[in-house]
Order: sequence, then structure tokens, then C-alpha cells
Amino acid sequence: MNYRKLGNSGFKVSEIGLGCWQLGADWGQQVAEEQAQEILKTAGKNEISFYDTADVYGNGRSEKILGTFFGGSDQVKIATKFGRGSDVFPNSYSEAALRKAVAASCERLQVDQLDLLQLHCIPEEELRKGSIFDWLRSLKEEGKIANFGASVESEQEGLLCLEQEGITSLQIIFNIFRQKMEEKLLPAAAEKGVGIIVRLPLASGLLTGKFDQSTKFASDDHRNFNRNGEQFNVGETFAGLPFEKGVELAEKLKALCPPEISLTELSLRWILDHPEVSSIIPGASSARHIAANAEASEIEPLSQELKDQISRFYQEEVHEHIRGKY
Repeated sequence: MNYRKLGNSGFKVSEIGLGCWQLGADWGQQVAEEQAQEILKTAGKNEISFYDTADVYGNGRSEKILGTFFGGSDQVKIATKFGRGSDVFPNSYSEAALRKAVAASCERLQVDQLDLLQLHCIPEEELRKGSIFDWLRSLKEEGKIANFGASVESEQEGLLCLEQEGITSLQIIFNIFRQKMEEKLLPAAAEKGVGIIVRLPLASGLLTGKFDQSTKFASDDHRNFNRNGEQFNVGETFAGLPFEKGVELAEKLKALCPPEISLTELSLRWILDHPEVSSIIPGASSARHIAANAEASEIEPLSQELKDQISRFYQEEVHEHIRGKY
């Protein structure tokens, strides 16, 4: 596993991290405690040192599992989030609510200070007000949080956040099927010294190449109930592509894969070939997925010819089908 600096934070994170929404099991079959422990053990064996969660994942369950497993260890970095709880979203944000949430996250994670607190896809109107960033800066000065960042849905939201003094990181949706962020946002973040955390690197599984047109998902899986944006931003499911079109495009993309690597490895390596990226946080509902994801850190960078082909593929085949905030 290779490691990169997370923006101006002063600490390093594994190139492949672990997204931990599944430990809360809000949008899919619940991961049992024993299975969660096995996932985290396997992540450690693969030298993964960066874990991303949120206070609302399982109403704190994901944070509790991480806190119990790591017990405040300084060998890993845990990023959590605030802003999507029913007490604040979409327009009831206050400094008191933020402080209460930080204290609760610290208790669940068994730490005195949060490594990284991210705003959790809060409305653009709140980002424009700017008050919430003042509250975050106060918490940092007081030592309650070591760093703050924001998870965003669109390029515009990301650029707004980059105007804020002291921001450490942006978490974005970025993958072969959703390349827009490399045009303006990545260079702007690099100029500001802000790290990039990438979620949905495999487009909700489309970029594993394992789905076909007949694939079905459980009723409580967001790939079923949110595939057209019925519950939240459609870009969070299949990167905003209609499922059937995504399956078709993944099959076409396989033709560009070098014979020695899988479509999953190609997809993760393509992201890592952007030096602005600090860490990728794919989820994993079973331990067997983790080792395969971690291997992408050791794969040689893709050739420029292949990267050019992937860029053309996006422009000619994919871009027009993307839906949702972007």
C-alpha cells in the first residue's frame, strides 16, 4: 500500500481507504457485527489506514463499530461527517447542533479529537452563507477537531468550499463514468493545497463489470430504491447513469482493459493516476473485496495512450447520459 498526504493536514492516508456506510446498513442488508469485525481486520492486513464514516450511518452504528475496533488508535485516521441528521437537514443548522454532534461522534469513536470532520452534502445555500465554516474553525482552534472538510455533490459546491480558509479536504464523486471534476475542481484544489477524497469510485458496482441487464437488488438497497433519484441525489447511485445504460457502457469499457488487470483495477488505478487525489474510499460488504481493491495501489500507472482512450470514451459514450447534480 502506498500513502499520500491529505491536503494540508500534515498526516498521510492510504491511497485506498474504506468507506464505512455499510457498517451502518442504511441502504442495504445489515452487516452483522462479526462480519464488520472481519472487514476491518482484513482492511488492516492490507495496510488500509483511512476510514470514512458519518454520524447518520446507522444512527451512529458505523462510528460505534469503528470506535470499538480501533479504540482511539493513532495508527489510523477516521473521517466522519455532520449535516444530514433529521435535526439539522435541510435548513436547521446551528453551532449548538454542530457541537452536540461533534461530542457524540467523539464518544462513539472513543477519541478526544476528530481527525477530520466533513460537512455531509449540505445544501448549497448553507455553504454560501459561510457561517458553518466559522463554527468549524472555532472547533479546530479549540482542539475538538484536527481538520475539517466537505463532502459535496457538484463542482460548483466544491469550488465554493475551496474559498473557505483552513479547509483540508473535499470528498467528491469521481470515476471513469463521471470525469467532469478533473477539468476545474482538481486543479483548483491542488492550487489551494486541499486533498481530494473520492467516493463511489466504482459507480455503485457498475465498474466491477459484474452486473448484467437482469441483475436485481434488494428492496432496501439504494441501487433499487434510488436508481432514478427517488430518495436522494441520483448521482449517488450508479454515478447518475441509468442502470441499463451503465451495464452497456461497462461492457464496452472492458475492451479497453489491458489483459493483466480487471475492470475494477483499471477503474481504481485511473483515479490514482490523478495526483490531486489523496485517497479512494470504496465500500466493502465482505472482506474478500478489500484485498482486490487494495491491490490497485501497487499497479503501475496507466499509459497516456490508455488514459486518452478513456477520456474519449467518456466524452463520446458516457457524458450525455449523466443525470443529477454534477
